[in-house]
Amino acid sequence: MLANTAFGQNGQESAGTSAAPGVFEDRILFGQSAAFEGPAKELGRSMQAGILAAFKEINDQGGIHGRRLDLKSLNDSYEPGMAIANTRQLVEEGAFALIGAVGTPTSKAVVPVTKEHHIPYMGPMTGAEFLRDSAHHTVINLRASYYQETEEMVQRLTTDRGIKRIAILYQDDSFGRAGLRGVLRALEKRKLFAIGTAVFSRNTVAVKTALLDLQAAEPEAVIIIGPYEPTATFIKWAHRLGMDPVFMTLSFVGSNALAKELGAGGAGVLVTQVVPFPTGDTIPVSAAYRAALKAYDPSIAPGFISFEGYLAGRLAIYALQRCGRQVERDCIHSALRSGDNIDLDGFTLRFSRHDNQGSDRVFLTAIGPDGQYMPLATLPPR
Repeated sequence: MLANTAFGQNGQESAGTSAAPGVFEDRILFGQSAAFEGPAKELGRSMQAGILAAFKEINDQGGIHGRRLDLKSLNDSYEPGMAIANTRQLVEEGAFALIGAVGTPTSKAVVPVTKEHHIPYMGPMTGAEFLRDSAHHTVINLRASYYQETEEMVQRLTTDRGIKRIAILYQDDSFGRAGLRGVLRALEKRKLFAIGTAVFSRNTVAVKTALLDLQAAEPEAVIIIGPYEPTATFIKWAHRLGMDPVFMTLSFVGSNALAKELGAGGAGVLVTQVVPFPTGDTIPVSAAYRAALKAYDPSIAPGFISFEGYLAGRLAIYALQRCGRQVERDCIHSALRSGDNIDLDGFTLRFSRHDNQGSDRVFLTAIGPDGQYMPLATLPPR
């Protein structure tokens, strides 16, 4: 499925490329493979919306050195095989860079393709450790890692609440196992262990057996590594069975979609985030994001995932502005990994030759009684 196709003026593809694929006289073409159908569809749609909001913002200002930014997005339904096919198609069609991919299993599948073709892979929505290997010169990570998110989770549960009986529900793939390793690592650091683990299959909501297994362990907290539909299904069924631990999940869940799925039953669910509060006013980029999103599509409510997409778009813009008029793929690497601080209106990133991850920050949030997210510094008592 083609989710968005970028064309030149009058609906025609622009002519006259430079030496760099995807760089035309009047535009630069980016590609995106993400989930636009299936249980993770809201993640792909939100990332796409944020990127397009950032691109519209710069395009309305005249573009970058006279070139507008376009995005071509293809659906991979969060399946590695489809992601590989999409990536090869985008490479063949001359995308300058890939941006805003969604997921660990899909990223794991396509990174070898990006290395083969020396195409930048920017701002993937995953905190998997394998992408943090600085030898991956094509990969530019915006967000904190899953190890950092899970460390924050376990720190808050054990320090703020004194919780030691922690169970884990995880998706049975490379994403789920990446999160699982992070939680186990954080527990081991504190000489603790998971009192129960259970799995569910990707792109399903088949969590009832896992729920019964974890209920028998009587956990004080359950950390869930999965997207919003199976996560919400698990929490809803747990409530029906009278199971009432602390529920905590990663940023990848898709916060807005999770809150919507849970409705009134979402109050108290905790979610770690890797971008600032989207409706906050502590740094200027939050207001810039909201204004750009409203200009792109007033019907879209601000959220953490589209904010991440917007920041990924802003990072691409920052790099291209420093590349000058003669744009080459290698300039992305040299523009970003210099070791200098990158200030995106108050959200600071820093890369280096040995570090391809820009931000280490993790933010804690909770769903309130009204279904809206609240920022938290620590966990309040129950």
